[in-house]
Amino acid sequence: MSGIQMTSNKARAASAAMPLKKTRIALFSFLSLFISAYGMWIMFDILNSNGMTPLEYALLGLFSITFAWIVTAFCSGCMGFILQLFRIDPLTLKRQKPIQIDTDAISKTKTAVVMPIYNEDTERVIAGFEVSLRSLLKTGQFEHFDFYLLSDTQNKEIARNELKAWHDLTARLGDTAKQLFYRNRTDNKHRKVGNLADFCERWGSQYEHMIVLDADSIMTGQCMLELTTSMINNPNSGLIQTIPIPVRQETFFGRFLQFASVLYSPMLATGSAFWQTNQANYWGHNAIIRVDAFINCCGLPVLEGKAPFGGEILSHDFVEASLLNRAGWDVILLSDVQGSYEEVPSNILDYAIRDRRWVQGNIQHLGLLPSSGIKLLNKLHFLLGATAYISSLIWLSMLALSTIDAVTRAVNSNVYFNQPYQLFPTWQIAKTELIDSLLFITIVLLLLPKLMGLVVTLIHRNKEFGGSIKLILGSLIETVFAIIVAPLMMVFHSYFVICVFLGKKVSWDAQPRSGRMVPWKEAISYTLFATLVAIAWGSIAYYYTPTFFWWLSPILIGLILAAPIVRYSSSIGLGVKLRRMGIFICPSEAIEDDTLKALREHEQTISLPADKDAKFTKPFLPQEYPCSMPIQSFNKQAKTGRVKRVQRRIKKKILAKS
Repeated sequence: MSGIQMTSNKARAASAAMPLKKTRIALFSFLSLFISAYGMWIMFDILNSNGMTPLEYALLGLFSITFAWIVTAFCSGCMGFILQLFRIDPLTLKRQKPIQIDTDAISKTKTAVVMPIYNEDTERVIAGFEVSLRSLLKTGQFEHFDFYLLSDTQNKEIARNELKAWHDLTARLGDTAKQLFYRNRTDNKHRKVGNLADFCERWGSQYEHMIVLDADSIMTGQCMLELTTSMINNPNSGLIQTIPIPVRQETFFGRFLQFASVLYSPMLATGSAFWQTNQANYWGHNAIIRVDAFINCCGLPVLEGKAPFGGEILSHDFVEASLLNRAGWDVILLSDVQGSYEEVPSNILDYAIRDRRWVQGNIQHLGLLPSSGIKLLNKLHFLLGATAYISSLIWLSMLALSTIDAVTRAVNSNVYFNQPYQLFPTWQIAKTELIDSLLFITIVLLLLPKLMGLVVTLIHRNKEFGGSIKLILGSLIETVFAIIVAPLMMVFHSYFVICVFLGKKVSWDAQPRSGRMVPWKEAISYTLFATLVAIAWGSIAYYYTPTFFWWLSPILIGLILAAPIVRYSSSIGLGVKLRRMGIFICPSEAIEDDTLKALREHEQTISLPADKDAKFTKPFLPQEYPCSMPIQSFNKQAKTGRVKRVQRRIKKKILAKS
């Protein structure tokens, strides 16, 4: 059994005793609130130097929201830094140990691996599906898993290609294919939510767990076994989430995203797991779910009212995690599990288009904040998720108001008598030291987590990034480019947020993932308006207040050069050149995973059948065992009695099998 670590002891529990649960959230809350309040007080003192105007009150309010959001990320990063530095498990607070696979327990369960797809690149989907399957096959535990390709594809040509590719796949796998199933749902009602609900209601009752993959997911067999073992040994866990690590990027922007994610995400996720404990979040894929819990708790309603808060729930994952928590199930984030991969958009425009969908879904969560029964920590997830995008509009509004304020002060700088018959002049006070202090604090909050992530990586795994020198150089380039591209992303997100609140709908189409060089025409068309506004903005600021102009210049430069940034950051040649130089090297490249290597080789050989007129029989589907997913309500407390009985039954079943 290659790839399996055998043990007679119980595997490490994903939700094993989590000491000091209340103390953790109290510590996180205290640090976040204290630092936030300190920054807000400094800002108030600065603005109140010459008396507060309505405009300055607005500035203070906007600043308070964005500063608090930055502080929460900073505090998570600090906690993750300490835990990773000393190799401490964020859940148990004990020394980190690898998960030991419990093959005996796995042999007594049945797990479904499901991949929902919608109008995707057929060859890439089949290749990823197959190599993940073959990786599990090598472990010797494949008989305890079934694989489902759940197609919601509506494009007839793509659907025909899927059917052709599926028959080709089953022919390659021979007898193994009896544990593979393909279903095309012609009516894709409720999108991905409806796709998974259809699987659960037809076949879900036959499985204890399901591992949910995305169309661009790759997961090793070892990772699947670790997730299954963790779920088996924790009867109260309803969902266990991994960190999907981006891989296989060739463009400069794609490699920038990939490098930043693998460098910082584990540390940030470790910090989040520390204070979230058993109330972590769900990201929609690369996770294992207890099927009974999901069926009983996660039937999503159509929300009352119009957009942005009404209609179908778009970002379903956050809501499903909250419903599991509401019913008493644990939702766990395992920040140290390896072998969970995904792919990301290769250029700024495709990345922004993906964010457009997430913006609408996350803002919709704000409408669920008053919901009864949703736990406070889950509401915090909703709030932080929405603020991640709304903060862009807030930052842009702050910059605009600051410009108006600076120009107004410059125009009135020589006016010392503001009232009729005023005896003494009004002298303008500028608290330069406080301004410098607040600017320094903000820079520290933004950049220190990057430095901490770099330090942890240099100490524990610098060879996985091509060595210390190349790692440091790569992190410097990443930081500089992140600063350059931030203004453009701020403008994109601001526009998306405005569109959402104006009720404009978003199309949820397949995501482009292959590398491409963005044409000049496309780059200019998406950025021209922002560039023209930045030129006018900078001209006004420079004319009236040159000092403020230079403070604003990093933002203006990013917007004025937006089209070239979009164009050249999508360059495959630049990305490949940096890779050859050892810049942005990632662990998946320095020590290539066998599954990723197999995917690259498989993509070179797999192809769709040439005969477009060939007829293929409808794929065989297993016997159905119908059940229903009760639709949940957000207007009253969940009835947890039935869920508790399900939990007790599951625990008894697992203990009996042990």
